[in-house]
Amino acid sequence: MKKQFFGGSKGRCTAVQYNGLVYAVATDTTSAGSVAEQTISALKFLDNLLEEAGSGKSGLLQATIYLTDMSTKEEMDAVWCDWIGEEENWPQRACVGAELAGRDLIEIVVTARVI
Repeated sequence: MKKQFFGGSKGRCTAVQYNGLVYAVATDTTSAGSVAEQTISALKFLDNLLEEAGSGKSGLLQATIYLTDMSTKEEMDAVWCDWIGEEENWPQRACVGAELAGRDLIEIVVTARVI
């Protein structure tokens, strides 16, 4: 059975749990000014989504991080590495430069297993 978690954007949900996997997307919920601040906010939102869907960062399998400015990758990476913790939590990860909606500087898309 598919379980969906809806956010504030019309036409999409923030997470779907299906067949033992969680597919989730997180952005900054505070409209913060720097990529570090937006990363902190997005990861906090992602923590909540994953928990609600029966997973957590130890269940992460894959992550794609979209940045509006790839020159901010090092700043984002410092926050990400602090958040992700020990190697056993590390998913396969890619960073991509992309144009994002509104004032978003970062968007994080993940696949995780239910734990």
